[in-house]
Formats: sequence, C-alpha cells, structure tokens
Amino acid sequence: MESRKESSQPSTTDHLPILCNNDNLQNVKNMLLDECTRDGSLDWHGKPAVKRKTGGWKSGMLLLVNEGLATLAFTGVEVNMVLFSKSVLRQSNAEAANMFSTWMGSVYLFSLLGAFISDSYLGRYLTCVVFQVILTMVSQPFSGPISPYHSLEGLVALSLTTQTFMLKSKGCGRIGELCDAHSPIEIAIFYVSIYLIALGNGGAEPALATFGADQFDEEDPEEKQAKTTFLSYFYVALNLGSLISETILVYIETMGEYVLAFWISSLCGFIALIAIVSGSFRYRHFKPSGNPISRFSQVIVASVRKIKLQLPSNGDGLYEDFTRNDSGTRRIYHTNDFKFFDRASIMTPDDGENPHPWRLCTVTQVEEVKCVLRLLPIWLCTILSSVVFIQMISLFVEQGAAMNRKISNFHIPPASMTVFDIISTSVFIICYDKLILPLYVKLTKTKPNPPSELQRMGIGLAIATAAIITAGVVEHHRLKYASEGPKETSSLSIFWQTPQYVLVGIAEAFTYVAQWEFFAAQVPDKLKSIGLGLSMCSSAMGSYTSSIILSVVMKITSKNGKPGWVPANLNDGHLDRFFFLCAALTALNLVFFISCAKKYKNIVVERRDEARDMS
Repeated sequence: MESRKESSQPSTTDHLPILCNNDNLQNVKNMLLDECTRDGSLDWHGKPAVKRKTGGWKSGMLLLVNEGLATLAFTGVEVNMVLFSKSVLRQSNAEAANMFSTWMGSVYLFSLLGAFISDSYLGRYLTCVVFQVILTMVSQPFSGPISPYHSLEGLVALSLTTQTFMLKSKGCGRIGELCDAHSPIEIAIFYVSIYLIALGNGGAEPALATFGADQFDEEDPEEKQAKTTFLSYFYVALNLGSLISETILVYIETMGEYVLAFWISSLCGFIALIAIVSGSFRYRHFKPSGNPISRFSQVIVASVRKIKLQLPSNGDGLYEDFTRNDSGTRRIYHTNDFKFFDRASIMTPDDGENPHPWRLCTVTQVEEVKCVLRLLPIWLCTILSSVVFIQMISLFVEQGAAMNRKISNFHIPPASMTVFDIISTSVFIICYDKLILPLYVKLTKTKPNPPSELQRMGIGLAIATAAIITAGVVEHHRLKYASEGPKETSSLSIFWQTPQYVLVGIAEAFTYVAQWEFFAAQVPDKLKSIGLGLSMCSSAMGSYTSSIILSVVMKITSKNGKPGWVPANLNDGHLDRFFFLCAALTALNLVFFISCAKKYKNIVVERRDEARDMS
C-alpha cells in the first residue's frame, strides 16, 4: 500500500511539460524555462521535452553506438565487394569497379529517399528503425527452386544466399581462386540482397545523424556546442565501425570465409537495432513537417501567377504569417537574391483574408526555396570530390591486390589498408579542437575564430587532389616492379599505399564533417534531414560520375585491341594515368568550388526567443 501511495504522487518534473506549455502561468514558465528545451522538441508523448529526462549525451551515446555497429555491419559487406565480385562473380577489374560504384551510388541515393520520408511523414526516429529493420532482419517467406530458406531482407538475405549457393567449389572466393559460374536467378537473388542492404543503410543514415543532433538544444549554449561535437563524434563512430570491419572481417573474407563474415555483420546489425530501440522513451523528437515538394511547388506556381506584378523594394510589404507557431521551426528573414520568387509573397485583393496556399506564400516558404537554390552550386562541387573517396574503396583496393602483400607467412588483405584512412580521419577529428585549432590560431596569429565550414571543405578538396596524385605516383612506381606473365603481381610493397590512404583520411576529416555541418546549418528547420541527405547524395552522384569516367576512359583507351588503362590485369594497363586524370578533374573542381564559396550567402533565421515573442 505504501508503494502505491508514493507512486501516485507525481514529482515536480512530471508537471514540467504542462507548465512549459501553459500560457496562463507565464511567470512560472519563465522560472522553469531552463528545465524545458527551447528549440520546440517534444518527448515520446508529444509534450514539450524536459531537459533532465530527455536527450543529451545519454541519448546521443546510444545513437553513436547504433551508428558504430550499423556501420560495422554494412562495411563488412562493402569493404571486399570488389574482390567478391572478381572471385565469386567472375568479373573483370573494370566490371567490378563499375558495379561497386553503381551500388555505392545507390546507397547514397537512398539516403535522400530516407531523408525525404523522415522530414515529411515518419519522423526521424521511426525512419531510423524502419530502414534498419530492412538492413538487418528477415521478412517474407521465399519459395523457389534455389532454397527453402525464408527471405529476406538485407544482411540476413546476403548471408543465406552466400551460404547456400554463391560459393560453389570448395575453397573458392580467395584472391585468385574463382568460383564456378552462377545461374541468372542466383545472380538476381544476390543483387536483390545487396540492394536491400543499400536501401536499409542509406535510408537510415541522414535521419540518424539528424536525430542525434536533435538530442541537443541549440538554444542552450552548452548543448549547442555539444551538437557540433556530436556530429564530429558521429563520423568517428562511423570510422571506428569501419575500422573493425576493415581489419577483422576483411581478413576473414580474404581467406574466402564470406559466410562467417556476413553472419557477423548480421549479428552486429541486430544489436544496433536493439541499441536504438532501447532508448525510445528518452529521445527528443520533432514533428514531420509535410511534403516539401508541395511547398516548393506552391512558391513556383504562385510566382508564375503573379509574374506581372511589380516587386516591392527591399521586400517591404511581403506576406508573413506571425500568428502561426509551428513547433521547432523558425521564420527565415527575406533576402534579395532570386527576386522572381518574391512575387509569391505579394498580397493582392484577390487573396482575401484566408489566402489559398497556391496563390499566396509566406516569406519563410519562399526563402526555403531560395536556400535550396543557393546550395546547389556547392552541392555540385561536392560531387566530383566524392570521386576520390570512391576510388579509395575500389581502385585503391585493386591496386593493393596487385602489390606485394606478404609479411613473413602472412598475406595482408588489400582492403585492410583503409585502416590508415580510418585512423588518420578519427585522430584528426578528435585532435582538431584540442590541438590542431589552437596551433592554427598560434601560427596565423589571428583571433580564435576557426575556419568556416566552406573553408574546411576547400582545404579538404586540396588535400584530396594531393592524395590522388600520390596514388598515381605509387602506381607508376608499382609498374616498374611488375611481374611478367599472366599473374597480376608486383614486388613493390603494399605499404607504399600508406601515404595516399592517410591523405584521403585527412581530406575526409576536413570535407565530410564540414559538409555535414554546412548542409545541416544552411537548410530550413523543416528540411534538416533532407539537408544531410543532400550532402550524402553527392556521394551517390560521385559514385555514378566515377563509373561514367571509368567507362568512357576504358572505351577510349581500349580501341584497336589495346588493353586500356584499367584492364583485367593491371600490369597490362596504366592505372596511374587514370589517377592523374582524376587529380586534374578534382583540381578544376576546387577552382570552381572557391568561386562558388566566395559568392555564397548564409541563411538568416530568427532566434527562438523572437519566435516566441511574436507568437
């Protein structure tokens, strides 16, 4: 009885959501404002989130663990996909690289789909859970001539497929040990499984990063700094997951034990799913804001309808709704570029007291369209920069496979060299605020203002150019020590690849973290996941661009019976020339990026306290 009495008495913090949402108790609300988040976030029950009960690093750590394990699971498949394609699917170097680029492009393209669903309909938490279920779990029954197993989503599907019929002939799958040919239906089932993995991983990624950032109140100075730190640590968690895959799982796979490696990936994916679900009642949430395509279309249609109207000077008199208080969203101040769209906010007598959204739009709605348009040139620049990072996990691996990988009786898996990329990226991110930034301020003798996101992206592009040049020099040197005959080998040690991997890692630390921060900051509140999805989608376009460049180069260089620059046997080609070509394109891209960055105008939004006062 005593315990029932105690449980029936609510604590003070249980009343906080009510008090924070009660307009009649303004004084009490101000007193308790520090107890509630100021960014409009909600708890599991849809009430204003209480700081002590929700969000913060307790929620953030769960999501970092989830990201690390999910990345480990995905990278266990990704890291040796090129060699799997060559040994198990019997593809050539160019075919394997193209297949990998297309598949990786799909991963990042699905990230834009996941971001759209997250911001528009499901919300970030539910989007993460749904897509991670697709990544990992078993679903519908499958019956067919191949297998009595159940089918299959993602990692479980790939594990069963590989175990059942992909590794035909004992001992196949190792480097140089080809498996027997497969039937078209077997190949089709394999491709379905890996594209389900692409859908599950890609769809969840932008929603997970944004959902993690949501756990920190940007109106609180301490939590705002923690949000920036979280995005950096999110990338570190991604790299640590990759590190385990690219050292342990890649060795297992190089020995031909793909079945064991894929089942380990499946287990990690399942544990990641448990981790995110376990914190369900602690998370902070933002409501999905509806279909952005509809809002953008309304601005375009309204602008065209009023094309004959005279634009007011400096945006005076344009329509804005100050009575509406959308939870977690801020109004955007008017800007003078893309003035054509300002016509959508001009009020006319025909609009009446209750204007139709396809005739009259708010300044904020118009500015949302302008924000996306301003981002497009920067986004286009990030596409070609992604080509370098795609090369690292495809052609760098093929290059390493053709080098001397032997240390005593141990053969180094070529994909394991990416460990130098991961370590350099993680160390650089962790040391950036504590060591590198203070050193930068001391050497430049400037005020303690860190480089902006765009400046860091530019530095990353310059380092990426140096990395791909280094890869070309190494390949040129490797060819001098290439073995004669049919075997694709060279006496040059694989450790000559270390500098190019380290440079790519530092370039990643500059480029990707800054790119995530930039796109998250420069999109409206209603499009946060889409902002990160757009950033990740540039990697998809980079993958497809890499595939197109490689296909065009092979078509041109393999005329008249020549083997081409990237033939089945790298010793017969000129992979170094292909690397130098990519370096030249990356350098041109850097020049274009600098031009776009100088012209870019940052988004300007109202402060949360201004939003509350106006409402």
